[in-house]
Order: sequence, then C-alpha cells, then structure tokens
Amino acid sequence: MFKYTKTTLQKIETIFEELDYKVRYEKGSFKSGYCLVENRNIAVVNRFFDTEGRINVLLEILSAFEDIDETAFTEKTLDFYKKIMKTLDKKEGEEVEAETQGEELVVETGKEEAAKSE
Repeated sequence: MFKYTKTTLQKIETIFEELDYKVRYEKGSFKSGYCLVENRNIAVVNRFFDTEGRINVLLEILSAFEDIDETAFTEKTLDFYKKIMKTLDKKEGEEVEAETQGEELVVETGKEEAAKSE
C-alpha cells in the first residue's frame, strides 16, 4: 500500500507526463470527479478535491487506460507504476471477495428465515 501524500501525487502525475498526458486541476461539474479529453491527451480533475481524492481519481483514470507502453517510463517511474498496479489489482480482488461474501450472507440469511417459518 502507498500513502496519500503530495509526493505520491507528484509521482502519479509523473506517470501521466511520461504517457504524454497533461493533468490539469479545474473547477467544473464533473460527475465522476474527472474528465478526459482524449484527442488532446488531457486529464482534467476537479480542483476542489484534496490530495487523497486527486490520487484516487488519477488512479481510476490510470486503471482505465488500455495497452500502456511501459517503455515510455523511466526506470524509477516504471517501478512506481508496477507497485501501484499491483496494489490496485490487490484492492480490486478484495472488493470482489467482499461482494461475494456479502452475497453468501444474504443466501444464508434467507435459509435461516425459511427454516424459522417451517
């Protein structure tokens, strides 16, 4: 896991720079907290987000990218990128597991109610 600090935010912004994307912080009515202008390679993030919110939005955008050319990264940035992607993959796995466990609890509760009514 990584910490939600300004240094982490700067490292993530560096990833975007090396992918030839500009990150801008602007005000607007963003439903998801960001807007991608893909034909101009610009990611616009809601400027009212705090550091943690900005990091989460940039990670969400980064995870949505397909076919990232890792050769565009410097060695230091590539190491950080791999660390982030590993953390994101782990986090997604935990969310799926939590959803699955929630579904099992609903099923078990339904069985208990059926047994009580008999």
